[in-house]
Amino acid sequence: MSQVTLRDIAEATGLSIGTVSRALKNQAGMTEDTRNKVRKAAQKLGYDFAQLKKGRIRRIVFLLHSQHNTLASSPFFSPVLQGAEEACRREGIALSFIAVGPADPVLSQIRLHQPDAILCAGFFEPEVLAALQQVGKPMVLVDMHRIGFTSVNPDNARGGYLATQHLLRSGRKRIAMLSGSLAHYSIQQRNHGFRKALFDAKVHADPDLEVIVPSIGDGEDGVALAMQSLLSLPKRPDAVFCYNDSTALAAMKYCLNQGMKIPHDIAIVGFDDISSAAAAIPPLSTIHVDKEALGRAGVELLLQDPDANPAQITMPVEMIVRESSCDD
Repeated sequence: MSQVTLRDIAEATGLSIGTVSRALKNQAGMTEDTRNKVRKAAQKLGYDFAQLKKGRIRRIVFLLHSQHNTLASSPFFSPVLQGAEEACRREGIALSFIAVGPADPVLSQIRLHQPDAILCAGFFEPEVLAALQQVGKPMVLVDMHRIGFTSVNPDNARGGYLATQHLLRSGRKRIAMLSGSLAHYSIQQRNHGFRKALFDAKVHADPDLEVIVPSIGDGEDGVALAMQSLLSLPKRPDAVFCYNDSTALAAMKYCLNQGMKIPHDIAIVGFDDISSAAAAIPPLSTIHVDKEALGRAGVELLLQDPDANPAQITMPVEMIVRESSCDD
């Protein structure tokens, strides 16, 4: 008698192979009725459940959204990729890289690379994640969170809190935040930390001081417009917390070009601690994120028990004080 396959169960139940695979591995994203239907069909057909444990991960694909595959984003995601590569080398796993957008044929790209597991870095649209989930491969999100998925993230909320707390303790009274789209989990959490620090210090959160950087030009153009709007307020901010270092460096450049002195006229703090932060003039205060550790942790999570419930791992962050926010 030939061995029963996932395709056999899929044909018997009228479900996709991906759904059958996830049901047998007890993964999220379906009803209990569907899960039970698959298991009953598998038992009836004589499926060998021991097959679930046999698959060793030999190939991982590192998936990055095309919006992150830019000069501004690469100082963050390149070290994440390096950390993943390091972990894969240690385990004898081949790692491939794909940058995709919402209009790209993601599933055909995945089939082309034939991975045993998927590492998704940064933001992805819900429909892209849903399509990837149908592949039925182990999957971990890095620098993103979604219910039902295993993920690893820096402590974004804590970082936003520490950056804002530092500015408050430095005597700053009107602290602005330059933000990206709050649809991004990491940015949303950094904004939560910013607001909580203001709330805990009993400082009014002025909505005029929270500006989302418009997506125009090479990135610096959007930051310049955002800073222009902040500096044209009747009561200017005396400090700015930026959602990442690339934004902070562009904000600092704009202020210096306007003849402002940093940090005397305005203090600036970033997030991520990319390599150019310490080399900036003045050196940029920021929240340190161990980006290589994020990549390593993502691979390690993929190698854990695929039947385990989705796990959410949070990596610690650290406030790095430099001259852009402290003129002592």
